[in-house]
Amino acid sequence: MKNVTAVPAEYFRPVHADLQGTIQEVSYRVGNYIQRDRRLVTDRNISNREAGRETKAGDAIYKKCSIYLPAGYDPTDSGRRYNVLYLLHGVGGDHYEWLRNSKAGEKSIFCNLLDNLIANGDIDPLIVVFPNGRSSYDWSDTSFHAEGTHMLGFYYFDYELRFDLVPFIESNYKTLANISDTSHAGILYNRMHRAIAGLSMGGMQALNLVVGGYRHDSTRFTGTKSPWNNGLDRTVLAPGMIDLFAYVGAFSNAPTSSDGKTLAESLISSRHNLDLLYVTCGDADRIAMDSYTQMVEGLIHHAGDHLHHFYPILIKDGCHDFPVWNNGVYNFSRLIFQQGDDPTVEG
Repeated sequence: MKNVTAVPAEYFRPVHADLQGTIQEVSYRVGNYIQRDRRLVTDRNISNREAGRETKAGDAIYKKCSIYLPAGYDPTDSGRRYNVLYLLHGVGGDHYEWLRNSKAGEKSIFCNLLDNLIANGDIDPLIVVFPNGRSSYDWSDTSFHAEGTHMLGFYYFDYELRFDLVPFIESNYKTLANISDTSHAGILYNRMHRAIAGLSMGGMQALNLVVGGYRHDSTRFTGTKSPWNNGLDRTVLAPGMIDLFAYVGAFSNAPTSSDGKTLAESLISSRHNLDLLYVTCGDADRIAMDSYTQMVEGLIHHAGDHLHHFYPILIKDGCHDFPVWNNGVYNFSRLIFQQGDDPTVEG
C-alpha cells in the first residue's frame, strides 16, 4: 500500500492538453426513487418491510450525472476497459459539486488532480462518475429541508445505484465490471473493479447505504426526536452494497452517519469483506468531527478481520471543505484497485 500524504501542489495545475480527461453530462433512466407521496417507486421486488415504507410501481424518471473519461478513452476500443470510481456530493450539492466548487480559470482543479494522478502513473486511467445523490422525483432541489422528499431521496440512493446507475454505466462505457454477470465468479471479480466515496452527506451515503447503516426520515413522519436537532431521525437498516463495491471512502461524513458498531455488524453479516475503507476528517470540522469519531472508534473495536484495510485519517487544522476532500480523493484513489487476495468470506 502507498503512504497517505499531502497532495503535491503541482497536481492542481493542468497537464498537457493531450493528457487531459474530458467531462460528459448524461441522462439515464431511473426506475427506483421516492415519489411525491413519500412512497418508494420501484421496478423491483422490494418489500415494504425492507424499504421501511410503502412501495409501488410507477413511471420511470430521468436524472443526470457527470462522467470523467480519462485521456485516450476510445468507445470503439474493444481491448481497453477501466475501473470505475463513483463520487458523491454533499447535502447542498449536485452532480457538478466536485467539479464546480474547485475551479482554476478555465480548468477544474479536480480534473487537474485526476489528470495528474494518471499522467504521473500514481493510478491507472479510470472512469469517475459523479451522480446526483437524491433518488426522488424532485432530485434537482438542492435546498436543506428535512421534510422534503428530495432529502428523503438521499437515504434511498442505494436502489437507484444498484438497479439503475451502475447498469447504465456498465452497459454504455468500457468498464471492467459487468453487472449483468451474476455468477459467483463474476460478482467476486466485478466488486474489485468498483469503488465509491463521498463528501459530507455523500460520505454518509457511502457508509450507511454501501457498508450498511440506517436510513433516515423527517421527525414529522417518524414521530421521534432528532438526536442532531436537524429534523431527521433513523428508520430502518439499509441492506448494504458490499457485494458491488470492494472499496469505500467517506470524507467528513455527515452527522446522520451510523456509528461504527452498527456498520461493523453489517460488515460481519455480509458474505463479503470490505477490502478498503478510507475515512478522513479535519480536526477543526465542527460539522462532522463527532460522527467521524463515533464511526472510527466503533469500527476499530467491532469490525475485526471483516475489514481488510482501514485508513482513519485525521487532518490537522482541517475544516469541512475541499482541501480535506481533495486530499481524501488523492489518497483514496491511490489505494483502491490494488489487486490482491479476494477478501470474500466463503461458506
